[in-house]
Amino acid sequence: MIRSFSDFPLRKQHTFGTEATARHYFEFTETEDLQGYIETSTDWKKLPVLILGEGSNLLFVNDFPGLIINPNIPGITIVHEDRSNIWLEAGAGVVWDDLVEYAVFNRWGGIENLSLIPGKVGAAAVQNIGAYGTEIQHRIESVTGFDLETQTEYTIDAADCQYAYRNSIFKNELKNRFIITSVNFKLDKFPEFILNYGDLKAETEKLGDITLRNIRKAVIRIRESKLPDPKIYGNAGSFFMNPVVESSAAEQLLKVHPAMPHYPAPDGRTKLAAGWLIEQCGWKGFRRGDAGVHEKQALVLVNYGNASGKEIFDLSEEIRQSVFSKFGVTLNREVNVISD
Repeated sequence: MIRSFSDFPLRKQHTFGTEATARHYFEFTETEDLQGYIETSTDWKKLPVLILGEGSNLLFVNDFPGLIINPNIPGITIVHEDRSNIWLEAGAGVVWDDLVEYAVFNRWGGIENLSLIPGKVGAAAVQNIGAYGTEIQHRIESVTGFDLETQTEYTIDAADCQYAYRNSIFKNELKNRFIITSVNFKLDKFPEFILNYGDLKAETEKLGDITLRNIRKAVIRIRESKLPDPKIYGNAGSFFMNPVVESSAAEQLLKVHPAMPHYPAPDGRTKLAAGWLIEQCGWKGFRRGDAGVHEKQALVLVNYGNASGKEIFDLSEEIRQSVFSKFGVTLNREVNVISD
């Protein structure tokens, strides 16, 4: 099935819910539909292209003057299994949390800590989503998609996806060029639980035995207690990435701010908590018109109704500048800002 429109309104196509329009919009559920569109339409070659899933990590500052492609491919298939593991292929259009629910229901472990993260499977592979001590890169086996430049479909092994903290080859070299159609995952039949992040262990134990189902319930409880529902207030979850700094810089900051949360990061560096930095600058609960910072989590910027993308973007810039002025730390956005 395909859907193709011109001058397509985007307010319902992204979780911030700001007003924007795409010059062209194409959605498909079969890879063959995309191939047919590419072969029969030549206009797209002259336009900027944006690959869009559920739009849970986007902020439109302006209308989009090009073509938006939405690979809304459904389906979860068991590819292979042995005594210890099972391999699943999920379509790019599968809602991420539906995949987590499916895995937990079948007692397959590895992604339960990623419960309730918004978005779809394709975007999860692009973003290398992570939470509560887990990153999806450790569960991805391979990613299959269609390359607009070569007009071919091929599979990329996880080792070649250049995964890093909230980063991948799909956000860099293959950005808006490689359209993910499916992702292969390897899950565990005898999982080892990761519970050493925040209050996850304590929250799970409140529910009884430590099981996949209870871990998922605990993660959902924690997320719902801290994060606004995008169906009520437009948001994209964490707007900024947690900054990673040299350990020497972290040590200097800790001398002035001994309560500053900090965690070990790769290469001997230190990860800081962006939400804490923002809160120390007085932004938590701030609101200007319908653009604001969530009252329970300073890392989340919110559209309380009719904020424009530019108003939210301008607020994010003020936050970045104030954090840099106070701490000398630069915050990078986790959200992808679409400004032309």
